[in-house]
Amino acid sequence: MHQSLDLPVADALAAVSVTVDDVVECTPLTGGTYNALLRVVLRDGRRWIVKCPPSGDGASALAYEHDLLRAESVYYRAAAGTPQVPVPRLVHAALDGDPPMVPCLVMTECPGSPWHQVDAQLEPSERTRLRGELGGIVARLHATTGDAFGYPALPFGPAAATWREAFTDMTRAVLDDAQRYDAQLPRPVADLRKVFASAAGVLDEVTRPALVHFDLWQGNLLIDGEPGARTISGVIDGERMFWGDPVAEFVSLSLFDDIERDTDFLTGYAQAGGQAEFTDSVRLRLNLYRCYLYLIMLVETVPRGYSREQRAWTWRHAGSSLTKAVGAVEEAAKSSP
Repeated sequence: MHQSLDLPVADALAAVSVTVDDVVECTPLTGGTYNALLRVVLRDGRRWIVKCPPSGDGASALAYEHDLLRAESVYYRAAAGTPQVPVPRLVHAALDGDPPMVPCLVMTECPGSPWHQVDAQLEPSERTRLRGELGGIVARLHATTGDAFGYPALPFGPAAATWREAFTDMTRAVLDDAQRYDAQLPRPVADLRKVFASAAGVLDEVTRPALVHFDLWQGNLLIDGEPGARTISGVIDGERMFWGDPVAEFVSLSLFDDIERDTDFLTGYAQAGGQAEFTDSVRLRLNLYRCYLYLIMLVETVPRGYSREQRAWTWRHAGSSLTKAVGAVEEAAKSSP
């Protein structure tokens, strides 16, 4: 049994020669925070995920959220040739259709369950092994290099030739969003602009645009297998990716914690060729990226219409973490040449 297919989904499936009669299951999925997800199971056993943008004109989105499906398609294509990295395979990408066609991605479904749903079932030794496995996967992804810096959908204009230029555009945009939505922040926007500018010189150390997912919390990591033999079966939802500093990846991997304490992950990362030496300048860059992600978390509470409880949780965690990261940037900037 399946519900009737929406027109954009039917169009996307028709593009790969699949009709409504070929579909035995069509189920909306929860858990996404922006785009709409649908699981499609075909009579021949193939299992696909169809992703479409939210309805509306995008006026309630943050500036960087322009054309997120394009970013996700770039991520999976870039990662597809990387060995030992479990990402969905793109089946079809409809990104440039003329209205009334709606952009859509069709991709294979990775097996398994989100890590946070099974984490309580993991023995300490298995969790240790999985964190090391994750470190290796992330290091291999970071070895992929792009042609320019920033978001691939170019939400702020032409591609940036330097990471400093790209990240300055990114932070400027989220602070503009904060003003546009009158978001509650622990520091005035003007102060935060000065903080980012005071440390911008450290960004010049980044000269290679690496593939960065930037949303590797446990909900975007799938785990599959029998107890004691589980593996990471999927790295999904690459829609917020950018080409930039691989150090930025460590923020979502240890969202309100310190990645330097995650020795299991860092060991796997180093063994697979990742560079994870935490010098003063690396720590400064890491705190800049923490500021950026915490700002996104705080600002997006407004256009997404968070409940009072959700806003309180975000303010308690992201607000206090932003204050701490901003303080660390200010202290480091004072001592920098």
